[in-house]
Amino acid sequence: MNLFQAIGLDRFNPAQGGVRGMRVVASGLLVIMAGLYLLARSHEAPGAAAGWGYLRAFAEAAMVGGLADWFAVTALFRHPLGLPIPHTAIIPRNKDRIGDSLAAFLRVNFLTASVVARRMYRVDAAGALGRLLAHPPEGGRTRAGIGRALATILESLGDDRFGAMVKGALASRLRGFDLAPLLGRTLDAAIVENRHAEMLDGLIGWASRILLHNEGMIHEMVQARTGKFMRWTGLDEKLSTAIVEGLHKLLDDMTTDPHHPLRLKAQEGMEDLAHKLQHDPATRAKVAQIKGDLIDSPAVAAWLDTLWQGARLRLIDAARDPNAALGGQVGEALKQLGATLQTDPRLRATFNRFARRMTVGLVADYGDGIVKLVSETIRGWDARTVTSQLENAVGRDLQYIRVNGTLVGGLIGIGLHAIGQFI
Repeated sequence: MNLFQAIGLDRFNPAQGGVRGMRVVASGLLVIMAGLYLLARSHEAPGAAAGWGYLRAFAEAAMVGGLADWFAVTALFRHPLGLPIPHTAIIPRNKDRIGDSLAAFLRVNFLTASVVARRMYRVDAAGALGRLLAHPPEGGRTRAGIGRALATILESLGDDRFGAMVKGALASRLRGFDLAPLLGRTLDAAIVENRHAEMLDGLIGWASRILLHNEGMIHEMVQARTGKFMRWTGLDEKLSTAIVEGLHKLLDDMTTDPHHPLRLKAQEGMEDLAHKLQHDPATRAKVAQIKGDLIDSPAVAAWLDTLWQGARLRLIDAARDPNAALGGQVGEALKQLGATLQTDPRLRATFNRFARRMTVGLVADYGDGIVKLVSETIRGWDARTVTSQLENAVGRDLQYIRVNGTLVGGLIGIGLHAIGQFI
């Protein structure tokens, strides 16, 4: 039990960290200085010990310093002694201006696109995400908290902007990807490994099926282009049948004979196409144009939208059930992704660049709204509430200023008294 507890004033104990306790200490020290001053004055007389003069000077200057700092500290939050002295009650009178200044400070130093971009260059978002995925926290509450936060972020991000950004980034990567050389190298590898034979067999089989389903059309075409004599004698039917049977035999021969002239010709055509896809600018330009037309088509746009919506919903579901999401094959895939994010410099740089652009975009879009929210929130606060909150936050340190002012003032008083004695 300490002294404050013994006398029933534990709530005033400065060790408890409250503003009230420190206020009692500062005010009590001021009262002690007043008592010392009266004591010194009562004993100070001609012929009295010089120490009483020093004590009086110390107590007198300490009271001046303590009262001055009491006035300064009190004037921040209210009118001293309730007197409407100009330039007092600074915080209540300037609450709105303080809110505007704080909002402007946030805008300039934290919510400006250039500032955020500069700070984001030092943030390794990919590394942090990689460590989280590779070594997910074991605590259920931690996992659930992370899952809820991720789900909330995914749901709150506007689909018009974020979804369009994701789909736009995917489409942009597809446009920037040079497809023709990849197709050419793939075709080259297939020819070298003789896998093109399966491709040719597949094409020949497809042609056979098309021919089988369109024999009637061939008969009609031959009949339409022959004269009445051939139709009257039935030669048109024999001719169309011979054409169909000849085509079937040709396709069958190409299937069974790997050295069939037409099959070899088709292989030469595939080899030539593989070379042109890799080295012919005109062929590569045609492939790029076809690819661009496909990407710009409504069907591909709808496919990308469906792909994004499905991925977004799966991510939200996984975030809401982190234990399921981080288990099984999905969990292993996420762990592998986390390890890759930590070890692959190119993927890491790409992810960090995406995170930086997304963050800068969010700040550019919502920075003004956040600033306005801060300003309007502070404006909506009651002046007494703001004063009380700030006083509770910094009042203890301000009461230390009163204590320091009292003691420093007393020391200055001793110094001035000593100088006066020697002059």
